[in-house]
Amino acid sequence: MRKNWNLFIVCFLCVLYFLPYQVGAQTQPQKKITIEFSNERLPSVLKRLEKISGYKILFTYDDVKKFTVSGSVKDKSLEQTLDVILSNKPLEYHIEDQFVTITPKGPSKQAKVFNVKGVVISGDDNQPLIGATVLIKGSKSGVLTDMDGKFSIENVSNKSVLQFSYIGMKPQDLTPAPSMSVTLMPDVQTLSEVVVTGMQKMDKRLFTGATNQLTAENVKLDGLPDISRGLEGRAAGVSVQNVSGTFGTAPKIRVRGATSIYGSSKPLWVVDGVIMEDAIDVGPDDLSSGDAETLISSAIAGLNSDDIESFQILKDGSATSIYGARAMAGVIVVTTKKGKAGVSKISYTGEFTTRMIPSYNEFNIMNSQEQMGIYKEMEQKGWLNSGDLFRAKNSGVYGRMYRLIDQFDESNGQFGLANTLETRNAYLREAEMRNTNWFDILFENNMTQNHSVSITSGSEKSSFYASLSAMLDPGWYKQSEVKRYTANLNTSYNIYKNLSISLISNASYRKQKAPGTMNSSLDVASGEVTRDFDINPYSYALNTSRTLAPSTDYIANYAPFNILQELNNNYIELNVTDVKFQGELKWKVIPELEISALGAVRYQASSQEHNILDDSNQAIAYRSGLDDATIRKENGWLYTNPDNPYALPISVLPEGGIYQRQDRKMLGLDFRSTISWNHLFAEKHITNFFAGMEINNLQRSYSSFQGWGMQYSMGEIPSYVYQFFKQGIETGNKYYSLSHSETRSVAGFANATYSYDGRYTINGTFRYEGTNRMGRSRSSRWLPTWNVSGAWNAHEEKFFQALEPTLSNLTLKASYSLTADRGPADVTNSQAIIRSFSPYRPFTDIQETGLYIEDIENSELTYEKKHELNLGIDIGFINNRINLSADWYTRNNYDLIGLIPTQGVGGSVYKFANVASMQSHGIEFTLSTKNIKKENFSWSSDFIFSYAKNEVTELKGRTRMMELVSGSGFAREGYPVRALFSIPFAGLNSNGMPQFNINGNITSTDINFQEREKLDYLKYEGPTDPTITGSFGNIFTYKGFKLNVFMTYSFGNVVRLNPYFNYKYSDLSAMPREFKNRWTVSGDESKTNIPVILSSPQYEANRTLYKAYNAYNYSTERIAKGDFIRMKEISVTYDFPQKWISPIKVSNLSLKLQATNLFLIYADKKLNGQDPEFFNTGGVASPVPRQFTLTVRLGL
Repeated sequence: MRKNWNLFIVCFLCVLYFLPYQVGAQTQPQKKITIEFSNERLPSVLKRLEKISGYKILFTYDDVKKFTVSGSVKDKSLEQTLDVILSNKPLEYHIEDQFVTITPKGPSKQAKVFNVKGVVISGDDNQPLIGATVLIKGSKSGVLTDMDGKFSIENVSNKSVLQFSYIGMKPQDLTPAPSMSVTLMPDVQTLSEVVVTGMQKMDKRLFTGATNQLTAENVKLDGLPDISRGLEGRAAGVSVQNVSGTFGTAPKIRVRGATSIYGSSKPLWVVDGVIMEDAIDVGPDDLSSGDAETLISSAIAGLNSDDIESFQILKDGSATSIYGARAMAGVIVVTTKKGKAGVSKISYTGEFTTRMIPSYNEFNIMNSQEQMGIYKEMEQKGWLNSGDLFRAKNSGVYGRMYRLIDQFDESNGQFGLANTLETRNAYLREAEMRNTNWFDILFENNMTQNHSVSITSGSEKSSFYASLSAMLDPGWYKQSEVKRYTANLNTSYNIYKNLSISLISNASYRKQKAPGTMNSSLDVASGEVTRDFDINPYSYALNTSRTLAPSTDYIANYAPFNILQELNNNYIELNVTDVKFQGELKWKVIPELEISALGAVRYQASSQEHNILDDSNQAIAYRSGLDDATIRKENGWLYTNPDNPYALPISVLPEGGIYQRQDRKMLGLDFRSTISWNHLFAEKHITNFFAGMEINNLQRSYSSFQGWGMQYSMGEIPSYVYQFFKQGIETGNKYYSLSHSETRSVAGFANATYSYDGRYTINGTFRYEGTNRMGRSRSSRWLPTWNVSGAWNAHEEKFFQALEPTLSNLTLKASYSLTADRGPADVTNSQAIIRSFSPYRPFTDIQETGLYIEDIENSELTYEKKHELNLGIDIGFINNRINLSADWYTRNNYDLIGLIPTQGVGGSVYKFANVASMQSHGIEFTLSTKNIKKENFSWSSDFIFSYAKNEVTELKGRTRMMELVSGSGFAREGYPVRALFSIPFAGLNSNGMPQFNINGNITSTDINFQEREKLDYLKYEGPTDPTITGSFGNIFTYKGFKLNVFMTYSFGNVVRLNPYFNYKYSDLSAMPREFKNRWTVSGDESKTNIPVILSSPQYEANRTLYKAYNAYNYSTERIAKGDFIRMKEISVTYDFPQKWISPIKVSNLSLKLQATNLFLIYADKKLNGQDPEFFNTGGVASPVPRQFTLTVRLGL
């Protein structure tokens, strides 16, 4: 019944649409015609004649497009008029009933008119296409297919051409026949004909900005659930660095390089027209920190990649200016899948992924035999003696040996190990030959599964798309399990012919585990980066001696430590819930005018629970050494009462463990109303006007709680002592905290486009907005942004026909714009920020609460701004078999927010201000070729190249030396935004200790890591962001097979080598094989640059020698090029033939085997296995693994 009703509606609408023509045809009498035409194109004259005469004039556009006519007719018959128009042209006409057929003159001059019936089906699934358009080419006569894909047209000339089209399908022009069966094939190029900005859709011919549109199918890397990582190498100008591969962490994405010094420079994510705010603002350097908060740094981690239809990357100001002060770093617009009229389908996608376990063969880490040789030397130099190791903070094989020697078993009257040279050597020899493979112990080849089921259906009245997905990841390494579930519903309803509503809802839930971790810390005095209680399996495998036994307890933090037990007793549980609802109402007032209103609400809640169980090393460290005076004195985790000068250190955690919880909530409210007007004047003048306003409100809350003394083994009952609270009061530490923030913004915008005959296009955009994050003055809080641009479609010119088919299309574009950004997330000085604290007092009975000014009001603080000039060209050769798209741009970023020292007037020594500026420029191009295209075989290639360079032209703030030489580097005037410097290495001295050239002075220890002024001696190594990025991909198809070989490359940046060197080492340490070439005897300083292993007496004689080894880690010796060429993907897909699967009612079935992140084709040899993209900082960080994925796609 419903099917019949829908059929009735389709037929009824068709009747309404074509009724005026039929009535006109029956009642229109023969009349005299008056018409004038001067050098007018023949198709235009024939269309005007059709309106005047009332006859249907049928012709093939290609037959008449090259002719122009001039003249006039007054009060003539139709035949006389046609004689004038077609005179001296190789064309003839035939009139039958109310139809005029115009054809080239030839042998067959008699046209026939008949009725046509047929069916239109989809080549994708062999299903009938409902609502496909069937037109007589060159006229307005046509019909829509019904519920069964069938159509019928009366009075069709055999000289005419029928045009079949459907959204998302390749159109076909066919010669009419009384009975027809037409198959339309999917068109992957259809998407590229429309540019989606997130607010509006524009004809690509009228778009004047720099943009790339990518289908999700081409971006998606099966087995990687975060689809943002698949953007690497897919679009010119877009750089993606996988600084951490752990799920939930965001890659470092740059669109045309950095745009800010202290800000994030990350692009804006827009999904279905709604801005996706980050759950937490993580800076560009913090993305690689390994801290637990990076697990929620990805804005789209909750999106199921199978639900995504396409990406539109907006790069220049013309493309992004509609977003104003949010768009300085580029915009990535994501469009999700929607229901399709006439299609009813159930789809299933299953991904089964296994990840390869890392191998020590890839790294230059010493094996146990080589490591034991180093330990022997350390023993000889006084480091590994029993007196020191028996009560050492950290100890491995030697420390355990000494404890066994001291351990007496009263039951048998023997020691754990006899204190003889023979037994000691035997014990050490066993460790020497152990060669423990920590990768095999801590990592597993578990299979990750990702299942997605979707249903799509639609009619002319409504359509919907619904999906459910489940990702089940047992974890690559221990305590890295992830489970994610998503649901998506996208519906649209045509309430009336001119009124429609769209409703979209998305929900995702993620439950994730991670090894317990604390945030890393930087000692700016010593130049050392540390992370307490770090148990990251990847970092542990690379930094832990292979002489250790995996089942044995050793000592870390004065407490027993075993990595397997610690991973079971110290872990983080993360729960993330993300829900979004949005609705959009569109009202087409008249055909040219549309009004729309969009509202969206998004809620995200995350809880991070760090469980430190009773028997974990971290908990036991708080109560270790109470019965040993030496350890009790050295253990910094114990507490000494400052009120009692004679008090002994005690434990503030005598029982239980620690339960730490952090909760983050985010509520985003968005409303936007727009008006769109499109009109065509005189068939040549195309106009488009788009305007609107939007209001955004973002509320964030954060709370933390520290459950001290949680007895996990006693029914989760807390047990705490008052000294813990006393210690917190004295040190100012909080055992709970609460904070709220609210960001509000409002904006109005307008965009106007004019195009003459599709050839010459000009475009302008204006936006005016304000936000409460900026200073209170109107000039600071409110900002106008704008863009002017133009394009010339040279292929629409008449002269271009002479260049075809060598040149098939040519478009030139130019734009100039002003866009902006709100600056760093933590800069919000619209009002003075006052916080409470507990000032230090020597005794707890005189404690009080104080207030301090964190930031004074800065009413003049305003937006960071960017002027950009972009010149682009799109050119196609040989019928578009070769396509080149290139852009050149230059940028001037000014009013950038920086930190500057002041005289302290007003209570602030350092102050944020708009004091910095930078300039950047670049070039990017995409070359796409269809090398071979035959019936059963094809080969296409894509080469993408991007070059981007920036320079800080003004920066008044002073940067510390440690910021310049460590991590990702930092900004300095005259250098790139992320410039990495090194301390000049001056060789080894006669004792094998590293020396450095500090302002002309050769020294080993006279180094100030906090220096801000005299830093010209530092050597500039290069930027840490690559200047050249791109990819080279080839796709081969043979019948149902498709082979994809995809490589990415990156050049122009440098990386700091891992900081292996120290003034002292423990018998837990693993060392790189560079140590084989270390200084050992006098004279080696002329042969090697690897410093000596200090002896204990040497260090005791000069306790500042630690600076020499820390400085060596940041010297010119410890730098490498970040250049690489990576085999990113090799995949083979097989699509089963329709004749095999149709009998079992399957519309499509395919299998795909994909290898991802296979190997580095090229990298600097100095890296010795260190991934040039990944920062091994411990915590929750891990690299993107090498993996293999089997994907099954099934459609019913």
